[in-house]
Amino acid sequence: MMKALYIIAVALLSVFNTGISQTPQLSEKAQISLITCAAGDVLYYAFGHTAFRVQDPVLGIDLVYNYGTFDFDKPNFYWNFSKGKLIYTLSRRRFENFLYDYELEKRWVKEQIFDLSQAETNQLFQFFEENYKPENRDYLYDPLFNNCSSITIDILEKQFGPSLKINNDHLERQYSFRELVRQFIHTNSWGAFGIDLAFGAVVDRTATVREHIFLPYYAMRQMENTMIHGKPLVKRERTILNYPESQDRSIFMTSPLFWFLLLFCFVSTITYLDYKHDSRSKWLDFSLFFISGIAGTIIALLWLATDHEVTRLNFNFLWLLPLNTVIAFKLFSNKKLAEWISHYLRFALFLIAISLILWIFGIQVMSPLNLLLIAILMLRYIFILKRI
Repeated sequence: MMKALYIIAVALLSVFNTGISQTPQLSEKAQISLITCAAGDVLYYAFGHTAFRVQDPVLGIDLVYNYGTFDFDKPNFYWNFSKGKLIYTLSRRRFENFLYDYELEKRWVKEQIFDLSQAETNQLFQFFEENYKPENRDYLYDPLFNNCSSITIDILEKQFGPSLKINNDHLERQYSFRELVRQFIHTNSWGAFGIDLAFGAVVDRTATVREHIFLPYYAMRQMENTMIHGKPLVKRERTILNYPESQDRSIFMTSPLFWFLLLFCFVSTITYLDYKHDSRSKWLDFSLFFISGIAGTIIALLWLATDHEVTRLNFNFLWLLPLNTVIAFKLFSNKKLAEWISHYLRFALFLIAISLILWIFGIQVMSPLNLLLIAILMLRYIFILKRI
């Protein structure tokens, strides 16, 4: 008797556990929408954000599925990031909690509600829930080719197949990836300078219309120009939080242009004094060569030793020569400079000319800020050449 009761209890418990673990069926009142959030002031928020929202007033469901989440505490996070193996994850939050962050930051939030049947709504909801399982929620992130925004169309195409028609004629002009990034980050900012320095020539090709949607603002426009079953995918748009666009509040005295101008004036003054007193400031040459060499080494490693797609074919190493790190110690020694250093400096000047030609012909676009740094290096290269 006790054994029979035990078997019945286990069976009932199994049924109960199965029932609560299954994804519920959404009611006919349910709807799914794309949430687009405004760009913010800091670099991480500079491009805006995209997420999916699932609502069902009958079941009391109001969830945001966010593909733009990462965890600093994951094992080897920084090492994986440096190698180009940054793992992002799908997170799920109550909409009110998600929205609270944007209220604090005073960033607008807009919603595009999809015109889906109840079956399609449930299909997409089932996908999100399946994708949210611990074994499925992680994905390999790429800032331009596989991020929280570009993944939106991929998901819709995967779920609805031929029923979904993506129109590609709504853009007046197509931009390169670098131009698209610069639409959201001011050129005279440390973030833009670092991005331009790290990104290779691969980002200077014109992006396809589809590739523009790595930016949430363009993903929002793409949704407006997408059809399902011959009708617009978006049946209604609304503004949930209405704040003005973030304004550039940068101060010139903290900008890279100000500090690079200051550095140029400083190096020019030291070079003039060196020339006048027939001397050479070894500490200055060591600093310039060592720092530029380290920068060039990092650029070369990002291209050759990582899986980062955006850092490939980066010809900035032509003017930031990795070998400068070694030459720095030669220039710091008290020994007379060897003749081979003059050959090296002439070769370095030649490579600078090549990098400028690549820029002029649009093979790899540089930040205009680089010109000041190039001028500083050329000034010392030529000065040292005259002294050998």
